Parts: sequence; C-alpha cells; structure tokens
Amino acid sequence: MCAVGGPTWHRHVSLHSQLPLIRTQQPSPARQSATNQPGLPPARRAPLAMSIHLRAHAFAANPLRGLAGTRSSGAVSPSAAAEALRALLDGADAAAGHHLSRVLPFRRGRPLARSPDPPASSSSSPAPPPAWRLAWLPPSRVPGVPSDVFVFLGSHGGEGGGEEAAAYWAVDVSEVEGARFGGAGEESAFVDLRTLMVAADWRDKDAMGELAVAGHARALLEWHNTAKFCGACGAKAVPTEAGTRKQCSNESCKKRIYPRVDPVVIMLVIDKQNDRALLSRQSRFVPRMWSCLAGFIEPGESLEEAVRRETWEETGIEVGQVIYHSSQPWPVGPNTMPCQLMVGFFAYAKSLDIHVDKKELEDAQWHSREDVKKALTFAEYEKAQRSSALKVKQICKGAERGQSTSSDLRVESEEPAPMFVPGPYAIAHHLISSWAFEGAPKVPSSFSNL
Repeated sequence: MCAVGGPTWHRHVSLHSQLPLIRTQQPSPARQSATNQPGLPPARRAPLAMSIHLRAHAFAANPLRGLAGTRSSGAVSPSAAAEALRALLDGADAAAGHHLSRVLPFRRGRPLARSPDPPASSSSSPAPPPAWRLAWLPPSRVPGVPSDVFVFLGSHGGEGGGEEAAAYWAVDVSEVEGARFGGAGEESAFVDLRTLMVAADWRDKDAMGELAVAGHARALLEWHNTAKFCGACGAKAVPTEAGTRKQCSNESCKKRIYPRVDPVVIMLVIDKQNDRALLSRQSRFVPRMWSCLAGFIEPGESLEEAVRRETWEETGIEVGQVIYHSSQPWPVGPNTMPCQLMVGFFAYAKSLDIHVDKKELEDAQWHSREDVKKALTFAEYEKAQRSSALKVKQICKGAERGQSTSSDLRVESEEPAPMFVPGPYAIAHHLISSWAFEGAPKVPSSFSNL
C-alpha cells in the first residue's frame, strides 16, 4: 500500500515535536473579516512574521475534541447537550436553554460548507483565495431528523470565558428528501471532505480547526452507518452517550460498541549510507506523484513489525531500525474504514535491491536527497490550494462538479518537476520533508530494534 495520507510552507523546515517549523503572515483585514463568521470560535492569530510550531497534522488538533467531556465548569456534558437538543427539536424556545446548539449536516459523507465573499478592499495587493467555513445551523433548520441520530462533537465557551456555551452536533441528512439547507442568499453546499482538505489555507488556524472538526464528524457518522448491528448476537445497535457510543439492543447481550479506528503504518525507508530515500507509486496516483510505503497492521503485530513486513512484502527490502515520527487521523479513506490512524516512521534499510510486488505497487525507486528536495514543490502546493478554494466557491454557488476529486490533488506548472510528493495535508509530506531538509533523527532507544 502506497500512501497519500499533515503541515509546511517554507523550504527550510525543522523538526519540532516531530513536526515542521513554518513561518506565517498575519491574515489580511479582508481575510480576517471574511472568516470571523458564526460557527466555531475563532482561533488566535499569529503575530506578524512569527514562527509557528505546528504541533498537529491536518485533521488533528480538533478545537472541540479536546473540550468534549472535560471537567471544566463551562463545558457542556453530552447528557446535558442531548437533553437540550431533544427539547429544541420538540419545539422548545431556544432562549430557554442554558447553551446554544449548532448542527453540521452531512450528505453522503460531505459536510455542508459555505464560502463567504470577503469585503471589498482598496488594497492593490492580490485578493486572497476564498476561505471556506463549515455551515453550522440551529437544530430548527434540520427538520425531520430524530434526536437519537445526532452525534455530539463537543462544546465551547461557558462560565468564565465571556462566551455563551455552545454544543456542536453532526447529523447525516442523506435520507432527508426535499430539504434545503442554508439561508436566503447564503452560498453553501455539501462539499467533498478531500476537496475541503486541499482548499484549506494551512496558515489559517480557523480553517485547520474546522477541517479537524469535519473529519471527526465524518468518521463518527460513517461509523454509525456501518455499525448498525451487534457483532456478538446480530441484534440492532442503538446510539448511546449522545451518539459517541453504541450498545446492543438485546437485553441479554447489551454489548457496548466503540467507534472504529483502523491503524496504518506509513514509513519513509532510508538508505543511510548513500543518502537516499525509497519512494513508491501506485497506478491510481496522478502522474509524477510519488509517496511513502504504507500498510495496515495485522492482529498480534507490533507497529515496528508492521513496518518491516509491509516494506519486505511490497519492495523486497529488509528494514532494521524503526523510529517513530508522528501520527495523523485520516477520515477521508473508504467509507468501510471511516477513520484510519496513520502512524508515521523512519525506517533504515538493511538491504538495497528492490523487488516490487506489482499487485501492490506500480513502481518503487531510490531517490537522492537533492531530487527529493526538488519534488517538494511548495509554490505548486499553494497553487493547488488556491485552485481548490476557488472550486469550493463555485460549488457553493451551485456549479456542477465536472471532474473527479483526485484532480484537486494535482500540482501543475508551466514547467512541471519530474516528480512531486503529496501536499502538506498528508503525513507522507512531512516524513519526506523532514528527512529531505533535516535528516532523520538518531535512534532514541533500543525499543526501535524490537
């Protein structure tokens, strides 16, 4: 399995908490005004030209996930949130509740997104690309859906913070026919999460936070769609704990069912003696794209063993030392695997002859450090981000999608590089860029030899 599946813009990067160091600029007043819309609380902006140590990949650092279920006096518990939601859906006055409720609808795995127009600017500088945001709605705008199919995502605000507490929910409206979502004059549409991923501005903390929330929501909703029955007795599984868990409805069983996570190892194999890295490609990849090896973990197997086995099976290369880099939730895989967890490693080769398993890969080759640096086409990633942001804008305006989602991942220029690697949304990018510009870290302990 070859992976396309976290954050850097600068050509010089540094390992900090295993993730790259980037520099960013303060968003323009036009961008900041356009993005401070109702929905998730705004993230703190970085001062001008301040170095930011990104400590999380795309789909990680969920601003609601860390607050859900905390003991903070301002946090809304799942049970309290569910009780308030039921009251609102039964017609209670929203003003009578102790917190706000906001809902993110999904249709066939796609969240409802909006792309507001930035205010007119007199500046002569080029206008920034459109900034998408999730289209949060009050529960009254999601008709015909019973309360037990809503999934609690977390809460924010409350006592001591100066903000009114708000509980956030997701719901699948794929079966709700005839309903229209979005307000009058509001440009919104159900947009593929991969398209939103590529369209996200990596220097915009708000966008990255909303991407993480959407990924968490999609993973839970797709899990609900696939885990409809108890695996022990076959009885119907019903949601509990505000949709964050399920339980068997059979009184003699009552098995608790937890959201599924599929762990995947993803590794950059390194030839230390010749200063090279092993990259591979699959036939489904867009032309010229190369990435890391990856594969699912088998029962009874350690992470290190999975790295060595997958590398051997796909390329015939024997791996010795294995060093952990970082991990990334990946909720944009197949619906049957609603949330993969990509666990990234550097792996040092003990043999160098490549024997590709053509059933798994189209090709695998050693690439020098200089060639890999050239493949990290940062300007082209920014072009792809801008192009995808404009595409989201068109979708929200009602334009039909005329091409496959995979086309969003292309990074083309007038003189394309001979090869390129996945963009900053993918952990593969950061494994590759960390080695290319800094080199893999030294082996921290004997555990990497297990």
